[in-house]
Amino acid sequence: MKNQSLVAIVLLLSATLARAAEPSALEAEPSGLAAFGAGLDNFMANIFGWFVDLIFFSVPLGDVSFPLIVGWLLIAALVFTFYFGFIQFRQIGLSLDIVRGKYSDPNPAIKEEGEVSHFQALATALSGTVGLGNIAGVGAALAIGGPGATFWMIMVGLFGMATKFVECTLGVKYRTILPSGAVSGGPMYYLSRGMAERGMGGLGKVLAVGFALMCILATFGAGNMFQGNQAFAVMSSTFSIPTDYSLFFGIGLAFLVGMVIIGGMPRIATVTEKVVPFMALLYITMAVIVLIANFNLIGAAFGEIFTGAFTGAGVAGGFIGALIQGLKRATFSNEAGVGSAAIAHSAVKTNEPATEGLVALLEPFIDTVIICTMTALVITISGVNTAANLQTQALTGVDLTRAAFMETAPIFQYFLAVAVLLFAFSTMISWSYYGLKAWTYLFGEGRGGEMIYKIIFLVFVVIGTIVQFSFVIDFSDAALFAMAIFNIIGLYFLMPIVKREIQSFVARVKSGEIKKYK
Repeated sequence: MKNQSLVAIVLLLSATLARAAEPSALEAEPSGLAAFGAGLDNFMANIFGWFVDLIFFSVPLGDVSFPLIVGWLLIAALVFTFYFGFIQFRQIGLSLDIVRGKYSDPNPAIKEEGEVSHFQALATALSGTVGLGNIAGVGAALAIGGPGATFWMIMVGLFGMATKFVECTLGVKYRTILPSGAVSGGPMYYLSRGMAERGMGGLGKVLAVGFALMCILATFGAGNMFQGNQAFAVMSSTFSIPTDYSLFFGIGLAFLVGMVIIGGMPRIATVTEKVVPFMALLYITMAVIVLIANFNLIGAAFGEIFTGAFTGAGVAGGFIGALIQGLKRATFSNEAGVGSAAIAHSAVKTNEPATEGLVALLEPFIDTVIICTMTALVITISGVNTAANLQTQALTGVDLTRAAFMETAPIFQYFLAVAVLLFAFSTMISWSYYGLKAWTYLFGEGRGGEMIYKIIFLVFVVIGTIVQFSFVIDFSDAALFAMAIFNIIGLYFLMPIVKREIQSFVARVKSGEIKKYK
C-alpha cells in the first residue's frame, strides 16, 4: 500500500511540475528552467497563497505587525523553561561532559544502539541551523530593528534551549532501530507513539503525518533551493561570476551534496563533524579579528544593544519593532520548536534519551547566543547600520553583514563568501536527511524509495541556483513553521514523560550508578 502511495505521489508531483511549467497565453514564453521556475512560482501562488497567509497571520502591535507563529514558539520556550526549572542553566556542565564523551563507556563490548556519537549528532543538527540566518538574518534584523534586536535574539536563544531539550529527548526515546542498524526518529515517531501511550493515538497520528508532509515541503525550499540560490548570489557578487554560470555552479553543488547524502547518516555525520567546526571557526575568527581591531568600541556597541532593546530609538516600530525583529530572527535561526533537530539527534549512540536532550540544548546557545551576537556586534561596531540606513534600508541582509566586515578589512568579503558557501552546503546535507526520514515515515523504508527522494532533492539543488523564486520560498518558509504547530502541540502532552526521563538520569548520575569516565 505504501509503495502504491509513493508512486501516486511521484506521478502527482510530475503532473504538478509539468502544469506549473506551462506558460500563460497572455505572457511572452520564457525558455528552459526560467520558464519552469516562473510557472512553478505562479502556480503555487494561486493554489497555496491562503496557506502562507494562514501560517504567517499577524496582528497589529503598535506600528508593526506581529506574526502569531513567532509568539507560538516563544511561549513554548518559556513554558518548557519554567516546567523543567531552567534546566538549560542548571545542567550546562553535565551537557558539556556528555558531548566530550565523559559518560560514554569506552569498553567496546558495551553496545549502544544508534549510528553516530553525541558530538556528531550535535554537529549534524548544528549544520542544519547554523547557516544563512546567522549572516543574512541578523543583518535583516538590525537593518529593521536596530542594535536592540540583538538583546531579544539572545533572550529567545536562551529560552529556546529548553525546547530543544524536550524535543530531542523524545526523539531518542521513541526512535526506530531498523534491522540494518540504521535509525529513524524525530517528531513523526514521538508524536504517533508517545501520544498513543497517553491514549491519544488518533491525534498523534494526525500530528505525525502533518509534520512529515510539511517537513518534506520545507526541505525542498528552505533547506535546499533557498540555500543554493543565496550561495550562488554571494559567490557571483564577490568573485564577479556571470549569472550564465549558475547552471554549472548548481550541478557542481548537487554533485558534492550527492556524494554525501547517498551514504546516509553515517556519511553525513562524518562530513558535518569536520565542516561545522571549520566553518564556525572561520566565521568566528573573522568576527574576533574585527572585535579586537575595534576593541575600544565594544563597550559602546553593547550600550547601543541594551539601550535599543528597551527604547528602539530611530528604528521601525520603536521598542516593539526591535522586540519583534529579535524574536523573529532568533526563532527563525535556531529552529527551536520546529522539530527538525530531533531527527538528527535520534541517530545518536545512547541508551539514555535524556543525554541527547542535554546535548541538544547547546544548539541555540551556539547558534544564537554566540554566532548571531558576534554578527550583531560586528555590524554595530562597523557603523554601517546608521540611522540613514535604518530609514532607507539601502543595505540589509547579507549585504549589510558583508559591508560591516569590509569596514575592517576588504579581504573579508572573500572569506565571508566561502563561509556562506559552507553554511549553505552543510544546511542542505542536514535537511536532506530530515526530509528523507519524513519521506520514509510516510512511504516506508526501502532503498528504492529513498533513492527517489534523494534524486528529487538533488534536482532541486540545481533548480534553486538557476531561477529566482518569490512565492516558492514563502511557501517553504510557511511549511517550515507549520512543522512547529504540529510539533509543539505534541510536546505539551509529552513533557511529563521527558521530566521522568531527566529526573531518573540525573538521580543515577548523582548516585554513581551512571559512571563518569576519564
